[in-house]
Order: sequence, then C-alpha cells, then structure tokens
Amino acid sequence: MRETISMTGMVLLSAPSGEYDRRLVLLTRERGKITAFAHGVRRPGNALMAASRPFSFGSFMLYEGRSAYNLQSAQITNYFDELATDMEGACYGSYFLETASYFGQENMDGTELLKLLYQSLRALSRPAIPNELIRRIFELKAMVINGEYTEEPPFPASESCTYAWEYVVCSPSQSLYNFTLKPEVLGEFERMVEYSRRHFVNHTFKSLEILELMTG
Repeated sequence: MRETISMTGMVLLSAPSGEYDRRLVLLTRERGKITAFAHGVRRPGNALMAASRPFSFGSFMLYEGRSAYNLQSAQITNYFDELATDMEGACYGSYFLETASYFGQENMDGTELLKLLYQSLRALSRPAIPNELIRRIFELKAMVINGEYTEEPPFPASESCTYAWEYVVCSPSQSLYNFTLKPEVLGEFERMVEYSRRHFVNHTFKSLEILELMTG
C-alpha cells in the first residue's frame, strides 16, 4: 500500500472530473499548491463530499500519484460556512482563493500564503473591518509574500497611509486585521495598493471582475 502524506491546507478550487470524481487545487503548508483527485466524491453520501468544497481548511491525507495526488481522507477544522450566507463576503473570498492560486507554486513552502489566506477569510466574517480594507490588506501582503518590491507606497502618501502601508508590510498575518482607516485615508490606501497590484500582477482575475460588478 502506498504511503500517505498528511498536509495542512485549504481547497482553492473544486471542479468535476469524470462522472463521480472531483479535481481539487489545494494550497498546502508543506508543498505549496498541489492538484489532488477526490475519487467517487460526487456519489451521494460520500464522506469526503464536504471536504472537497472550496474554502475547506484542515488536514488532508493524500498519496502521491504520477502527476497528481489522490485524496484519501480529511479532517476539516473550518469550512467558512458563514461566507455561504454572505454574498459579498463570498465574492471577496473567491477572489482571495483565486489570488492564492495565482501566487501559489508547486513544491514550495506555502506557510505564509496559507496563513494570510486563512486570516483574511476570518476577517471577512467579522463586521469590525470593512471588506474594502480587508481586500487591500490581503493584496498588499500577498505581493509582499511573493517577493514584490512593496517596502513603501509607490507615491508620496499621508502619514496615516504610510503608517498603514508599513504596518501591513512588516506585520505577521495573524496581526494584520486589527485596525481601520478614516474614509479619506482608506481611499488613499486603496489607490496606492491598486497601482501596485496593476504594476506587479499581470493577470486578469475572473472573480475580481464579478466582485467589482457587485460592489460597484
């Protein structure tokens, strides 16, 4: 029997494969972004059906095939069910998953990106911080983790905006979502992050197009 490998991660993408299977894209702490197949998971009553949904976070037991992993079992600790009842939150969350898939790389340590993704999804379920700010914090920190030059704002900025920027760049993911900004500073922060995102990220995100249509 093949040796199984335990990985901590989150389901970024789940797509039908064949009649009863699903093809999953996972962001894992141990091996970065990987592809795994969940065989028979679309059959009614399959034990792994819930674990194969996007946003599912936990421990996944897999064995390695020639070109992909195969999911054997899973212990899910957070499904982020609250996003299912919050249309706007779900759109932001889907964008975060797609961004993590874009930045994630195979056979690389995915610890920091996974931490950021987890904490950002948690923040979406808390009303204390506006979703617009959560998005920009997530985008800036994702660029930092990816190694882009983001040590300072791209243009001269107010003291408050500069402080927020430096805080996001330097702080660990678990400490990111504990501040808010006044509307004028948030607008400034958004413009700075958006400029950097367009400069460094040469990719069109389908989920972002939907999100921006929804939020105007």
